[in-house]
Amino acid sequence: MKHYKNLAELHRENTFPPPENPLFSIYKCDHRCTMGDREFTSDFYMIGFKKIIAGQILYGRTKYDHESGSMMFFKPHQVIEMKNLEMEEDGFLIFIHEDFLNGHMLHDTIKKYHYFDYETNEALHLSPSEESTVWELYHKIETEYRNNQDEYSRELILANIDTLLKYSQRFYKRQFLNRTEISGKTVTRFNEEINKYVANGLLATKGLPSVHDMAARLNISAGYLTDVLKQESGKTALEHIHIYLISEAKNRLMGEDRSVSEIAYALGFENLSYFSRLFKKEVGISPNTFKKQLLN
Repeated sequence: MKHYKNLAELHRENTFPPPENPLFSIYKCDHRCTMGDREFTSDFYMIGFKKIIAGQILYGRTKYDHESGSMMFFKPHQVIEMKNLEMEEDGFLIFIHEDFLNGHMLHDTIKKYHYFDYETNEALHLSPSEESTVWELYHKIETEYRNNQDEYSRELILANIDTLLKYSQRFYKRQFLNRTEISGKTVTRFNEEINKYVANGLLATKGLPSVHDMAARLNISAGYLTDVLKQESGKTALEHIHIYLISEAKNRLMGEDRSVSEIAYALGFENLSYFSRLFKKEVGISPNTFKKQLLN
C-alpha cells in the first residue's frame, strides 16, 4: 500500500502541478479527479468537494455516500481509495500536512471535529447556498496559496480553513435534522440495539457496551453516532449508554433479591466503585442507599 509522506511525491505521482508549499497544497479538479486508483495512506488531512456521477471513494474499507454534492474529510494515516471518479462539475482537494498546524490552535481544534472520523454513508451533502459558501472560502484560500506566500500567508490560510471547518460543522447539524425523517430517530434505534445487546446476554460475555459496539450495530461510525445523538437529544452516545444501564440497575435493585455488587457485575461492570460513582451521578444517591430506601 502506498504511503505519502510529503506533498511533492503525492502531486508528482498523481500528475498534479508541484505544490506551492511543502506542507500545504490545493488542487482544483476539472470533472475528473482521482488518485492512483489504489489504496493509499498519507500524513495529511484532506478536505474534498466533489459532485460524483461515476466511480467510488472507499474510506476505512467502506463506501462514501455520494448522492448530490458531497464534502469529505480524511485524517492522516487513514486508508483511502479513489476509483474512476467522474464529476458533474469542478471540485477541489485541500491537503494539510500535520506539521503545517504546529503551533497553531487548529493543531488541537481539528481533532475535535468528529467528521474526520466518519466512515460510511456520512459525507456532507451541501445545499446550493452552502456550496456557494464553501467555494467562496476555497477561493480565499486559493488566493493566498497562489500569490507569492509571505509571513502572513499561513495565518490567513489557516484562518480560512478554520472557518471552513466551522461551517462544515454547522452544515452537518443541518443534515442531521433534515435526514432524521428519512432514517428514523437514531435515539430510538440506538436504544433498540442496547435492548438487543442485553437480551442476548452480552453483558455477561462481553461486558459493558462501548460506543464503538453500538455504532457498528447501527452501521455508522462512533463519531457520527455521537454527533447525531447529541443533535437529537442533547446527550452523547456514552451518556445514553450510562442512562440505559442505570435505568436497568434501578429496575434490578427494585425487583431482584441480589446485592449491589452482584447486580453491578451482572450489568457488565468490572469495578464496583465505578458503578457506584456512575449510579450516584445519575440518581443522586448511592446504589446501597437506593436499595435501603426500597427496603424501608
